[in-house]
Amino acid sequence: MGKRRCVPPLEPKLAAGCCGVKKPKLSGSGTHSHGNQSTTVPGSSSGPLQNHQHVDGSSGRENVSDLTLGPGNSPITRMNPASGALSPLPRPNGTANTTKNLVVTAEMCCYCFDVLYCHLYGFPQPRLPRFTNDPYPLFVTWKTGRDKRLRGCIGTFSAMNLHSGLREYTLTSALKDSRFPPLTREELPKLFCSVSLLTNFEDASDYLDWEVGVHGIRIEFVNEKGVKRTATYLPEVAKEQDWDQIQTIDSLLRKGGFKAPITSEFRKTIKLTRYRSEKVTISYAEYIASRQHCFQNGTLHAPPLYNHYS
Repeated sequence: MGKRRCVPPLEPKLAAGCCGVKKPKLSGSGTHSHGNQSTTVPGSSSGPLQNHQHVDGSSGRENVSDLTLGPGNSPITRMNPASGALSPLPRPNGTANTTKNLVVTAEMCCYCFDVLYCHLYGFPQPRLPRFTNDPYPLFVTWKTGRDKRLRGCIGTFSAMNLHSGLREYTLTSALKDSRFPPLTREELPKLFCSVSLLTNFEDASDYLDWEVGVHGIRIEFVNEKGVKRTATYLPEVAKEQDWDQIQTIDSLLRKGGFKAPITSEFRKTIKLTRYRSEKVTISYAEYIASRQHCFQNGTLHAPPLYNHYS
């Protein structure tokens, strides 16, 4: 059994990416390279992530791909114009409401859309939201189109207060993911926003002490040049790629830049941390519906309701 930690260890604040990678085919040997998504982590090891996890050496940001998090999504919500309160919307795809009290909410995604919208249109940034400001490791992911192609995903393993953390990583993931050009206002109508909060960090007893589809994993290892490297996959990645544990570990090693042959003995040297996550996703159309009462002159693009957060 893993040794539980409430929060990840204190580390330098780094940014990482999380979502949207082409689905590679992995053999059991795990010797296939996972695209060009490997880089070195500055400093000690972990930090913010982007799509699965790779680091942009020039910016010091880690990228974590396919960071769609979590055991169940919270209900999408719509704002009641009269009260400013949020009421549950039907869950997508007919899924049932979960009985678990999740921290992540659809209003967090609405806030991310507010922040991006205001930035792209030159409006003042929205006021601080009403949802909890507790600190969590977090990721913000942008996808686009019917096939939900990854458009940006960056987050952090360092616990950040949600108000400032979501504001920062909304713009970082939308504008500074080195894999993509910055998002533009013309792309807004096709966007989906996901907010993922990472929880239940545990030191695993070995590299197989985790469950596919349940845990996200972060590995630390020393490469063939004696350099410490890290890499991470969010909980849904291995399941979506149809990988078993060995394939997932070997893919992470390649993502982290390990180029030597992968042996069972080397896998045993890996330090693995497992974690869980909560995730919620809304579309731009759902965001627009939640802010419908603030539109003016029947135009699609109208500023968010700033006083909603007062």
